[in-house]
Amino acid sequence: MFSVAVVTSGVPVTWAARSETPGVCLLTDLSDASVDRINERVGRLRRTGDVVILSIHWGPNWGFEIPEEHTRFAHGLIDQAGVSIVHGHSSHHPIAIEVYRNRLILYGCGDFLNDYEGISGYEEFLDDLTLMYFASVDLRSGNLLGLDMVPLKLQRFQLVHTSREDTDLLLETLGRECQRFCTRMILKPDGRLASSWPYDQAERRLDDALHE
Repeated sequence: MFSVAVVTSGVPVTWAARSETPGVCLLTDLSDASVDRINERVGRLRRTGDVVILSIHWGPNWGFEIPEEHTRFAHGLIDQAGVSIVHGHSSHHPIAIEVYRNRLILYGCGDFLNDYEGISGYEEFLDDLTLMYFASVDLRSGNLLGLDMVPLKLQRFQLVHTSREDTDLLLETLGRECQRFCTRMILKPDGRLASSWPYDQAERRLDDALHE
């Protein structure tokens, strides 16, 4: 597992690791050169049978928008560095999920536990709702086999199971945000959410028509 941070998430440049001091692996941009740096590092450490996970702290705390450079960079990590899971975070609420070339991209997982409870003004983002992610990966190919998510609610600095109403809110919100990546969200009988891909274009047009 590898981890990096990007200056767009608010990580100061002074936190960057240097040859003489410890720190974080900080990226000042999401260029092809940055992909090459990660590819070189992964290549030096990777062993046969390894599943590579790249955890990246990027982007703003609030909002569902995903910059095109994030998508391009995530695709580059999979295409060039052989990453199986791009584990994105910084957003205080879950955002879209993509399955690209059978590899998982979590653009923003949201908070799991935090000390923001009670801060108002962000209710539209469902910031009190979160997910526990369970990804199944083929150890030979590194490809995603399945993704289950347990919906949870932050309450009095503890995690509790969501009500059906809250679960439906998460399902609707993530379903809406994942459409652009042709990923579909499903509610399973046990109350978990699951992802389905590829989201067929004809099926997408049908969904659009039903919601007009």
